[in-house]
Amino acid sequence: MPFLATEFPGLTIFDPVVYNDNRGYFFESFNEKTFGKQGISGFVQDNQSFSVFGVIRGLHYQLNPHAQSKLVRVLMGRILDVVVDLRKGSPSYCKVFSIELSAENKKQLYIPKGFAHGFSVLSESADVLYKCDNFYNKESEAGILFSDPSLNIDWKVPSGKAIVSEKDLQLPIFADSRNNFVFEQ
Repeated sequence: MPFLATEFPGLTIFDPVVYNDNRGYFFESFNEKTFGKQGISGFVQDNQSFSVFGVIRGLHYQLNPHAQSKLVRVLMGRILDVVVDLRKGSPSYCKVFSIELSAENKKQLYIPKGFAHGFSVLSESADVLYKCDNFYNKESEAGILFSDPSLNIDWKVPSGKAIVSEKDLQLPIFADSRNNFVFEQ
Protein backbone atom coordinates (compact mmCIF):
# COMPACT_ATOMS: atom_id res chain seq x y z
CA MET A 1 0.00 0.00 0.00
CA PRO A 2 1.46 3.39 -0.93
CA PHE A 3 0.19 5.11 2.26
CA LEU A 4 2.47 5.17 5.29
CA ALA A 5 1.13 6.30 8.67
CA THR A 6 3.35 8.47 10.87
CA GLU A 7 3.37 8.71 14.66
CA PHE A 8 1.30 11.90 14.26
CA PRO A 9 -2.42 11.02 14.02
CA GLY A 10 -3.70 11.75 10.51
CA LEU A 11 -0.31 12.81 9.10
CA THR A 12 0.31 10.41 6.20
CA ILE A 13 3.09 9.83 3.68
CA PHE A 14 2.06 8.82 0.16
CA ASP A 15 4.81 6.87 -1.61
CA PRO A 16 3.39 6.17 -5.08
CA VAL A 17 4.06 3.16 -7.25
CA VAL A 18 6.27 4.45 -10.07
CA TYR A 19 6.46 2.69 -13.42
CA ASN A 20 9.84 3.22 -15.10
CA ASP A 21 10.89 2.20 -18.57
CA ASN A 22 13.20 3.41 -21.35
CA ARG A 23 10.86 6.39 -22.03
CA GLY A 24 10.92 7.69 -18.46
CA TYR A 25 8.34 7.10 -15.74
CA PHE A 26 4.62 7.26 -14.96
CA PHE A 27 2.72 7.37 -11.69
CA GLU A 28 -0.63 8.50 -10.33
CA SER A 29 0.06 11.48 -8.12
CA PHE A 30 -3.59 11.67 -7.10
CA ASN A 31 -6.58 9.40 -7.60
CA GLU A 32 -9.78 10.42 -5.82
CA LYS A 33 -10.87 6.80 -5.25
CA THR A 34 -7.48 5.67 -3.90
CA PHE A 35 -7.06 8.68 -1.61
CA GLY A 36 -10.73 8.60 -0.62
CA LYS A 37 -10.28 5.10 0.81
CA GLN A 38 -7.74 6.70 3.18
CA GLY A 39 -10.18 9.46 4.14
CA ILE A 40 -8.30 12.01 2.03
CA SER A 41 -10.67 13.94 -0.23
CA GLY A 42 -12.36 17.20 -1.05
CA PHE A 43 -9.52 19.21 -2.59
CA VAL A 44 -10.66 22.56 -4.01
CA GLN A 45 -7.47 24.52 -4.72
CA ASP A 46 -3.93 23.85 -5.96
CA ASN A 47 -1.02 26.14 -5.02
CA GLN A 48 2.44 26.12 -6.59
CA SER A 49 5.60 27.92 -5.58
CA PHE A 50 9.10 28.27 -6.98
CA SER A 51 11.94 28.97 -4.55
CA VAL A 52 15.72 29.05 -4.61
CA PHE A 53 18.21 27.35 -2.28
CA GLY A 54 17.95 28.46 1.33
CA VAL A 55 14.39 29.76 1.18
CA ILE A 56 12.37 28.91 4.27
CA ARG A 57 8.61 29.34 3.96
CA GLY A 58 6.46 29.00 7.03
CA LEU A 59 5.27 28.00 9.42
CA HIS A 60 1.77 28.77 8.07
CA TYR A 61 -1.81 27.65 8.71
CA GLN A 62 -5.38 28.91 8.65
CA LEU A 63 -7.59 28.91 11.73
CA ASN A 64 -10.97 27.17 11.92
CA PRO A 65 -13.45 27.35 10.29
CA HIS A 66 -11.17 28.00 7.30
CA ALA A 67 -8.45 25.48 8.21
CA GLN A 68 -6.90 23.56 5.33
CA SER A 69 -5.69 20.01 4.89
CA LYS A 70 -2.87 19.84 2.34
CA LEU A 71 -1.27 17.28 0.07
CA VAL A 72 2.30 18.46 -0.65
CA ARG A 73 4.66 17.28 -3.38
CA VAL A 74 7.79 18.50 -5.19
CA LEU A 75 7.80 18.79 -8.98
CA MET A 76 11.45 19.87 -9.29
CA GLY A 77 14.22 19.91 -6.71
CA ARG A 78 14.34 18.89 -3.07
CA ILE A 79 12.83 20.32 0.13
CA LEU A 80 12.63 19.59 3.82
CA ASP A 81 8.90 19.65 4.57
CA VAL A 82 8.11 20.49 8.19
CA VAL A 83 4.89 20.40 10.21
CA VAL A 84 3.99 21.17 13.81
CA ASP A 85 0.92 19.61 15.44
CA LEU A 86 -1.29 22.40 16.84
CA ARG A 87 -4.20 20.18 17.94
CA LYS A 88 -4.64 20.51 21.70
CA GLY A 89 -5.04 17.04 23.20
CA SER A 90 -3.19 15.27 20.39
CA PRO A 91 -0.48 12.79 21.45
CA SER A 92 1.87 14.70 19.13
CA TYR A 93 0.78 18.21 20.21
CA CYS A 94 3.58 20.78 19.81
CA LYS A 95 5.86 18.17 18.22
CA VAL A 96 7.69 18.63 14.93
CA PHE A 97 7.71 16.18 12.01
CA SER A 98 9.93 16.61 8.97
CA ILE A 99 10.51 14.65 5.78
CA GLU A 100 12.55 15.21 2.64
CA LEU A 101 10.31 15.48 -0.41
CA SER A 102 11.86 15.59 -3.86
CA ALA A 103 11.13 15.22 -7.53
CA GLU A 104 13.34 12.15 -7.35
CA ASN A 105 11.65 10.28 -4.46
CA LYS A 106 8.13 11.42 -5.55
CA LYS A 107 6.83 11.13 -1.97
CA GLN A 108 3.96 13.34 -0.89
CA LEU A 109 2.86 14.42 2.57
CA TYR A 110 -0.78 14.64 3.55
CA ILE A 111 -1.18 17.24 6.31
CA PRO A 112 -4.57 17.28 8.04
CA LYS A 113 -6.17 20.40 9.49
CA GLY A 114 -4.56 21.55 12.71
CA PHE A 115 -0.91 21.55 11.64
CA ALA A 116 1.41 24.47 10.90
CA HIS A 117 3.34 23.85 7.68
CA GLY A 118 6.59 25.09 6.21
CA PHE A 119 9.51 23.98 4.09
CA SER A 120 13.11 24.80 3.27
CA VAL A 121 14.71 24.42 -0.14
CA LEU A 122 17.71 22.06 -0.12
CA SER A 123 18.45 22.03 -3.86
CA GLU A 124 19.47 24.88 -6.18
CA SER A 125 15.75 25.56 -6.64
CA ALA A 126 12.44 23.78 -6.13
CA ASP A 127 8.91 23.79 -7.50
CA VAL A 128 6.40 22.78 -4.82
CA LEU A 129 2.75 21.94 -5.50
CA TYR A 130 0.11 21.36 -2.87
CA LYS A 131 -3.58 20.66 -2.92
CA CYS A 132 -5.87 22.26 -0.31
CA ASP A 133 -9.32 21.16 0.83
CA ASN A 134 -10.45 24.70 1.71
CA PHE A 135 -10.03 28.05 0.02
CA TYR A 136 -7.54 30.66 1.23
CA ASN A 137 -9.05 33.09 3.74
CA LYS A 138 -6.88 36.08 4.68
CA GLU A 139 -8.63 36.75 8.01
CA SER A 140 -7.89 33.16 9.13
CA GLU A 141 -4.20 33.34 8.22
CA ALA A 142 -1.84 32.52 11.10
CA GLY A 143 1.68 31.28 11.65
CA ILE A 144 4.60 30.51 13.92
CA LEU A 145 8.13 31.88 13.73
CA PHE A 146 10.32 29.39 11.84
CA SER A 147 13.16 29.84 14.34
CA ASP A 148 11.10 29.41 17.54
CA PRO A 149 13.63 27.99 20.03
CA SER A 150 10.99 25.83 21.73
CA LEU A 151 10.48 23.91 18.47
CA ASN A 152 14.22 23.58 17.72
CA ILE A 153 13.71 22.89 14.00
CA ASP A 154 16.79 22.04 11.96
CA TRP A 155 15.86 23.40 8.53
CA LYS A 156 19.06 21.90 7.02
CA VAL A 157 20.08 25.32 5.67
CA PRO A 158 23.57 26.54 6.67
CA SER A 159 23.77 29.47 9.06
CA GLY A 160 23.58 32.77 7.20
CA LYS A 161 22.12 31.18 4.04
CA ALA A 162 18.43 31.25 5.04
CA ILE A 163 16.14 33.44 2.94
CA VAL A 164 12.95 34.29 4.87
CA SER A 165 10.24 36.79 3.96
CA GLU A 166 9.78 39.86 6.13
CA LYS A 167 6.23 38.67 6.83
CA ASP A 168 7.47 35.29 8.13
CA LEU A 169 10.12 36.99 10.29
CA GLN A 170 7.28 38.83 12.10
CA LEU A 171 5.35 35.66 13.05
CA PRO A 172 4.97 34.91 16.79
CA ILE A 173 6.59 32.04 18.65
CA PHE A 174 4.46 28.93 19.30
CA ALA A 175 3.50 30.02 22.85
CA ASP A 176 2.08 33.32 21.52
CA SER A 177 0.45 31.98 18.33
CA ARG A 178 -3.27 31.96 17.65
CA ASN A 179 -4.69 28.44 17.83
CA ASN A 180 -8.25 27.10 17.86
CA PHE A 181 -7.54 23.44 17.08
CA VAL A 182 -8.65 20.52 19.24
CA PHE A 183 -7.67 16.92 18.55
CA GLU A 184 -10.58 14.70 17.53
CA GLN A 185 -10.14 10.95 17.17
